[in-house]
Amino acid sequence: MKVAAATAEIVGDDSMEIAGGISPGHVSGQEGELRASAVIIEANTKVCIVSCDVLALQRDILDEVCRRVEDQENIPFESILITSTHTHHAPTSVTVHGYRRDEVFCGRVQDAIVSAIHKANEKLRDAPPATMHFWLGQESTVGQNSRQLLKDGTIWWVGSREDSVRPTGPFDPELPVLAFKQVDGTLEALLFNHSSHNIGVRSSGRSPSFYGLASQELEEELGGTTIFMPGAFGSTHVLTLSMDERVLRIKNAIREAFSKAEKKQIPKIKSVKKRLKYRVRNFDEDQEEKAVSYYCRKRLGGNPEDIIEVFRKMRHELVKHQGERRRSWLHVILIGDIAFVGVPGEFFGKLGIEIKRRSPFRYTYVIGLANDYIGYIPDKEAYDLGGYQVWTGLHSFVAQGTGEAIVEQAVHLLEELEASE
Repeated sequence: MKVAAATAEIVGDDSMEIAGGISPGHVSGQEGELRASAVIIEANTKVCIVSCDVLALQRDILDEVCRRVEDQENIPFESILITSTHTHHAPTSVTVHGYRRDEVFCGRVQDAIVSAIHKANEKLRDAPPATMHFWLGQESTVGQNSRQLLKDGTIWWVGSREDSVRPTGPFDPELPVLAFKQVDGTLEALLFNHSSHNIGVRSSGRSPSFYGLASQELEEELGGTTIFMPGAFGSTHVLTLSMDERVLRIKNAIREAFSKAEKKQIPKIKSVKKRLKYRVRNFDEDQEEKAVSYYCRKRLGGNPEDIIEVFRKMRHELVKHQGERRRSWLHVILIGDIAFVGVPGEFFGKLGIEIKRRSPFRYTYVIGLANDYIGYIPDKEAYDLGGYQVWTGLHSFVAQGTGEAIVEQAVHLLEELEASE
């Protein structure tokens, strides 16, 4: 096995609108780089995983990049997985809420992905043999299920949560860490996966947020390239800790796992990228208007009408697409006995845990926002409970049951891979 990793900066500037909020905003300056980070693993075939410090990326942009890489670097289309770290502090890379994606910035993201992969592929040519070391760590304090049931029967989003009754789902604390080392012990790449929304800055400006800052600081301490892969984070946020504390706790947990990591034999790597079919939901405009207006007017304070109008406009865009069939990607990568399942949106924790529970591979992990963005992907119960993540909009438009269908298809794909071993 050979492994090589590289990064390329994604350049943003103060004139660009920032994604992540309900409406676009502007910031001044930057903390930490926004990057595309790529690792290529070569054994019986090549597999490439790329992580980008942006909110999300849609399929048309990523399919084009994968075709370019396939032509230029001879890496198969189905062997390239591209995810986003979901930082809420980068320029607009996706159309959602009250803003449109910035096509200039998206072009820069594409170029950065291609550049990072090219640099890694060039390094791979002369790379010495490598070994992989693995440990399943845990960080249970950086994140919690944030869909809390409130006394009036609504689900908390923003505003006061003093009347919170209980969380409505699980939080997955698992923190898998994969370390790829050259024969002399030099660390080439460190990959980790965790399941919280990547939100917050230390001061101000564009930022890769706490997972990205932790990655860049770990590189300075350990060497190599550190790559964050988001898990099933759709129902999970960090509600209490300061940014410094988030970065510190994630780094400490990764360092501990890295210190315990044991060498794994990697006889084969496999990658299967399958078409995923889904439908745009049907919705009742009156019910949606009532749910959004009630919550915003009660919880937001000030003048909530502008935010209510954002959701109204998103529904207006979606109404003509109700019931529409669409396609995306479901991606499974097998590295020895470690399986990664790439899903194209903000997967709810309950669904991610279900894939892990039913997988034939002991070590199975979800990568969210993989190869596309189809918004939040809730479980069936979440639709019935309501709340921001299931209010109809460009952030949440898949039909109820889509998440469970993805679980079934993912498990089937994993079982097929296990049978072919």
